Amino acid sequence: MPSPTDLRLYFRFTLLLLLLAPLSSASVSPYLSSWMFASSYEQMLGNFKIFVYNSDKRFNPKSSAESLFHASLMNSSFVTRDPETADLFFVPLDSDLSMRSISHVVRDIRTELPYWDRTLGADHFYVSCSGIGYGSDRNLLELKKNSIQITCFPAPEGKFVPHKDITLPPFSTSHLVELQVPKNHSIKYLGFVNRGALKTTELIDELVKDPDFLVEWEMTDRLTSSKFCLFDYEGDVSWIGVAMQVGCVPVVITSRPIQDLPLIDVLRWQEIAMFIGRSQVGVMELKQALGSVNEDLYRKMQGVCMTASRHFMWNKPAQPFDSFHLLMYQLWLRRHTIRYARRGWA
Repeated sequence: MPSPTDLRLYFRFTLLLLLLAPLSSASVSPYLSSWMFASSYEQMLGNFKIFVYNSDKRFNPKSSAESLFHASLMNSSFVTRDPETADLFFVPLDSDLSMRSISHVVRDIRTELPYWDRTLGADHFYVSCSGIGYGSDRNLLELKKNSIQITCFPAPEGKFVPHKDITLPPFSTSHLVELQVPKNHSIKYLGFVNRGALKTTELIDELVKDPDFLVEWEMTDRLTSSKFCLFDYEGDVSWIGVAMQVGCVPVVITSRPIQDLPLIDVLRWQEIAMFIGRSQVGVMELKQALGSVNEDLYRKMQGVCMTASRHFMWNKPAQPFDSFHLLMYQLWLRRHTIRYARRGWA
């Protein structure tokens, strides 16, 4: 078994390769701050500890990403059985729990152990793809307002608090996850469209008739022959990581500002993808927007999104820098919480 020193050297070497990789294919790093990420990530690996409430209880997730996150966490070195050493506290919530039942979970936690009331739940987190809305119940209000919510992307409208909450990188079951794209492969289309993933039927009808776009009923390996891949923010975005992996630059059509992008604390999304307003999109406007990206800029975006795609991989067991570890990194960044004074607390 490798020693802690050997592991630290391994991760430092891997981080160096990770951070230098973009320079070979793009002059722009995918990271908001490369060296801060490298330093903080290494600190997280050696120091981050999480206490899990009811750790022996069976967890009933709603999505594959939720399931993989929970399994990866429980099998990781981040979990501690000593709550006094914990940086954060995980509250497992079954996907089929009612709001009343969730309130009872929080009530029991605050009654049985002292840690919730130290911060009113601000150093706690939970996973919920359906999201939790605001209510008058004290337990639910503190959970929603103070605790970190990990939810699926895109998050339900009105149930995501920017700068506090986190979204899970989408999980894709496609065989294309293992696809190896040959170098210098030919590009035949301006854009690839997964017909079942777009909400705007009028736009789909226009795209089908345009020879610059490849429209198919499902994601296939033919997307590698397209420069851009079209996504609907309110549709199926589960394959965005696969598109990035094969160098198909994402184009996200949205009707509102997007504040819940996966890994938003780490990645330069403006260098990875294009975002286009739904009300302004027809096939001519779309072609004009995509055509405005010159070849140099496109190559930079392609290189950046291919480099960043490694963080959209869910592995079992978890691997360094994959989706699980980048989620843990975002939690690590949120570990410094305001500790509210409580009368009578020693």
